[in-house]
Amino acid sequence: MDWLQVVVLAVVQGISEFLPVSSSAHLILVPVLTDWQDQGLAFDVALHLGSLSAVIIYFRREIWQMVINSLAAVSGKGVNEDARLAFWVTLATIPVGLVGLLLHDVISHYMRSTLIIGISLIAFGLLLGYADWRMRGTRSEYQLRLKDVLIIGGAQALALIPGTSRSGITITAALMVGMSREGAARFSFLLSVPVIVLAGGLEAVGLFNTQQSIDWVAMLVGTLLSGISAYLCIHYFLVIIQKIGMQPFVIYRVLFGAWLLWFFHF
Repeated sequence: MDWLQVVVLAVVQGISEFLPVSSSAHLILVPVLTDWQDQGLAFDVALHLGSLSAVIIYFRREIWQMVINSLAAVSGKGVNEDARLAFWVTLATIPVGLVGLLLHDVISHYMRSTLIIGISLIAFGLLLGYADWRMRGTRSEYQLRLKDVLIIGGAQALALIPGTSRSGITITAALMVGMSREGAARFSFLLSVPVIVLAGGLEAVGLFNTQQSIDWVAMLVGTLLSGISAYLCIHYFLVIIQKIGMQPFVIYRVLFGAWLLWFFHF
């Protein structure tokens, strides 16, 4: 890879991983719209590591409290809101983990077309717009109920369809069960930790089974750029959604999806 490719892919991954616009759609389209060769599994793992580091650092206090209080709950000291939130994150990750393991090959080989991406961008974008406009409430991530978590977890499995957006579909589902914009976004970001670990781990297993050479400098730069851009994205996204809501992202998704359908299929 040349350095322009490293920078573009890292920044695209870092920003689109947490915005409700579908990181998979953008990363799939980069090689389609350029003459760059596939970046390879090793670089994909590095980009995921950067995104994972960003969300862990940003939510370090919340994650620490979730871990400590979960251990305390297991030892019989009672369940508080942090331990309960950790359980909700774990429970909501199960559907996407199971579906990902069962259908990984089907999705990677048959569902990465620009047609599916374009339709998913538009359809799930409009659903996000409706949820933000008519369904959102005031509850935070600490006020979730079992039914809410099952709905959000089930919706997260849909994110395996390219173009859906993991953050987009989980925020949509969270808004529909009555969460606030910030609460929905924060829970979506916390959900990303186990999901990125699972996705990165699956890619790492594939990496070990190949004889791919590794450019360690490009890997390091990609990890750093992905992490920095993801951290800034999380911070400013949580700030701006209080002022502008989700509708600008809905408009972007619809226009992007329509362009893909027109450019590649008409």
